[in-house]
Amino acid sequence: MSGPTLRQKVLVTNPQGLHIRPATKFAECAQKFDCEVFVLKEEQRVNGRNPLELFLLVALPGTELTIEVSGPDAEKALPLLVEVINTPCNDES
Repeated sequence: MSGPTLRQKVLVTNPQGLHIRPATKFAECAQKFDCEVFVLKEEQRVNGRNPLELFLLVALPGTELTIEVSGPDAEKALPLLVEVINTPCNDES
């Protein structure tokens, strides 16, 4: 995909970590943009458009992740994806 590759480190602040609900929200947000999205934790690199891959990162509270985006919408996508990671998930039914 053409376009810039941008990266930003984020800290998981959700008290439950990056569990299935916030991982799904992140993937849904990533799918709205014309860019590739990857999330890195240490040596792991997963597809940010796939909630199950995100869940397998086992990103507990305090985990540092790197969001990597590349493509035409990278500059628009990155701040919104960071916001999703930093927004507490309301787990009430």
